[in-house]
Amino acid sequence: MSAEGGTRAILAALAANLGIAVTKFVAFLLTGSSSMLAESVHSLADSGNQGLLLLGGRRAKRAATPEHPFGFGRERYLYGFIVSIVLFSVGGLFALYEAYHKWHEAQAGHGAIESWAWVPVAVLLAATVMEGLSFRTAIHESNQVRGSRSWPQFIRSAKAPELPVILLEDFAALVGLVFALLGVSLTLLTGNGSWDAAGTGLIGVLLVTVAIVLAVEMKSLLLGESATPGHLAKIVAGIESAPGIERVIHQRTVHLGPEEVVVAAKVAVARGAKAEDIADAINAAEARARAAVPDLTLLIYLEPDIDTGRPVTGPEAPPS
Repeated sequence: MSAEGGTRAILAALAANLGIAVTKFVAFLLTGSSSMLAESVHSLADSGNQGLLLLGGRRAKRAATPEHPFGFGRERYLYGFIVSIVLFSVGGLFALYEAYHKWHEAQAGHGAIESWAWVPVAVLLAATVMEGLSFRTAIHESNQVRGSRSWPQFIRSAKAPELPVILLEDFAALVGLVFALLGVSLTLLTGNGSWDAAGTGLIGVLLVTVAIVLAVEMKSLLLGESATPGHLAKIVAGIESAPGIERVIHQRTVHLGPEEVVVAAKVAVARGAKAEDIADAINAAEARARAAVPDLTLLIYLEPDIDTGRPVTGPEAPPS
């Protein structure tokens, strides 16, 4: 569900941003507004980012190879990280540069919007409607998998990168449109281009901030995150419910991709159990663990051991 929902959100955002980028750039050519130029580059960068997310999703589906035996699931994280870099450089830094340039023009008495004054306001209002529709799609698809988590918790804990990326991009786009609308409107009212420059600068700061948040989250996923506490509890319960398994002594999990998880665990079996019985117990434990989390693909490695009575302290417990 997360992959399909993520794709729908990406396509909705891509369609919106391509149309918005063109209209904003036409408005910039007619008026010379730096806010419009920053917003058009922002929308163009977002369109490229959505293309990168689609490419990452396609490449992540490649079958495992001898050189990459665990597959390519983490390519989705890699392309999410590239998106954060594009948003930071092409979107944020460009807007800050344009704001600096426009500010100096305004101080020299230039930079006011003198022709086609109604165009940027009309474009920004239309863009707000289109971005709002895209944002609504992202919220709807995210709610299918968010559960009871708050929005910050969802963004920080989501294992599929597409929905958090689209959510943050659309949120930044809507706030950026407000900044641009304020800057353009105040410039039209006062004839002072400094307001347009200020709006552009706020857009740049916003995009840099969102890019840093995305980069931090994608870095964590690339390094390898464990299964969520809810999934982990179900996996352990499934293993321990198998006949012949006394308990899980300790375990490790790591996401190979949004829906692929490696599970390595040491399990306690009865002292003196036969090898055939231990093998049957391990097979049953693996089957029950997979049944407990049908939304994940598990690659399970279980090591049988004798229970020494040491308490389970979670995934950080040192191997015995």
